[in-house]
Amino acid sequence: MFGSNRKTQPPAVSPAATSLIAQGVVLRGDIDFRGALHLDGTIEGNVRAEGDGILTISETGRVVGRVDVPHAVINGGVTGDVEARDRLELAPLAHIEGDVQYQVLEMAAGAKVNGRMIHRAPPTVRQLAESATEVTRALTKA
Repeated sequence: MFGSNRKTQPPAVSPAATSLIAQGVVLRGDIDFRGALHLDGTIEGNVRAEGDGILTISETGRVVGRVDVPHAVINGGVTGDVEARDRLELAPLAHIEGDVQYQVLEMAAGAKVNGRMIHRAPPTVRQLAESATEVTRALTKA
């Protein structure tokens, strides 16, 4: 039992795992992540997520750089442009110095944005059909 030489594998990290950057921590450099990232500290660099990534910035969190994620919940500060490809939630203490692009926006009273607000509509059925037709034509020519 205790003397076993059997080596155990560490548990695999799920793509939906949550990472935490604690208050008082300052990370310098770009961050790419999957799953969820909760920020109580500071990131000096760009933050990017793929897939169903969600970034949560608490009231003590701060990003100095570009944010490019599918879903963001912001209650802290961002100095840089924010692109939320699916959904952006701005809580009462959110303060953004930069342009904001979003598909769906929820903004609480008290949230501040000093920059342009750009709505990105989801592709329509017609646009998707036209894209599929173009791909089909390209494939048949090859």
